[in-house]
Amino acid sequence: MSEIKIQHILTMAELLLRGARDNYVSITTRELGAEIGRSQQAASKHLLELEEKGYISRRRVGQGFRVKVTEKGYREMQLLFLKLRAAIEPLPKVIDLVGVAVAGMGEGGYYMSLEGYRSQFIERLGFDPYPGTLNIKLEKIYIDIKRELVMYPPAVTIDGFSDGKRTYGWVKCYTARINDSIDGAMLVLERTHHDESIVEVIAPVKILDALGLRYGDRIDVKVFIQHQHQHQEE
Repeated sequence: MSEIKIQHILTMAELLLRGARDNYVSITTRELGAEIGRSQQAASKHLLELEEKGYISRRRVGQGFRVKVTEKGYREMQLLFLKLRAAIEPLPKVIDLVGVAVAGMGEGGYYMSLEGYRSQFIERLGFDPYPGTLNIKLEKIYIDIKRELVMYPPAVTIDGFSDGKRTYGWVKCYTARINDSIDGAMLVLERTHHDESIVEVIAPVKILDALGLRYGDRIDVKVFIQHQHQHQEE
C-alpha cells in the first residue's frame, strides 16, 4: 500500500495537475493552501514533509521555489490510484500482456524444482510445471498494465517456506493462457532480480518448444482475474 500520508494526497495531486510530473513548476504556498483547503502554513509544512520523504524536489528561484514530483513520489501516487481503482471499478475478466521471449539466468529451473514449491504448484494449480520459467520482456505500453494487474486478487498463492538453510518467498499465481494455446500461470514473486518489464510464466510443458518459437519471438499472455466472490465461494 502507498506510504503517502492522507493529508498529503491533495497536495501531490495539485502538483501533478500543474505538470510537476515532468517539469519543475512554480507554486506559492498561498496558492497551494487555497487549492487544498488548508492554511499557507499547512501547505508549507506539506511541501517540507514531502521533500524530506523524497516525494518531491524543490529548487529555489529568487524568493520562491519551483517544485517537481520525483519518480518515487509519482510511483506512490500511481500505486494509490491503482489500489483505489481496483476497489471501486468492476474487475476485468482478462488482461492481455504482450512482449518477446528472452533468455533468463536459469534460476527458474532451480526454484521450480524445489519440492517446497513444486508440491504446492501441483496441489493448487492442478499441474506439474516444467522445471523452468519463461521470461517475457513486455512491450512498453504493457508495463503499466502489469503494474495494475498486481492490484487484483490472484487465482492462487504459493506459500513461502524454509528448508532449514534459507527461506524462500511467496509466489502469487494468475491463471494464464500463452499464445491462445497453452494453459499455465503468470507468476508474481516476493523476491526477484527482474525489473518491471519482465513477467515469468509457467506451464506443464516447455513453452517455447511446445509453441515452436525462439527467444525474440512475440508472446501474448492472457491473464485471467480471480473475482473476489468466486474466491470466497471456493
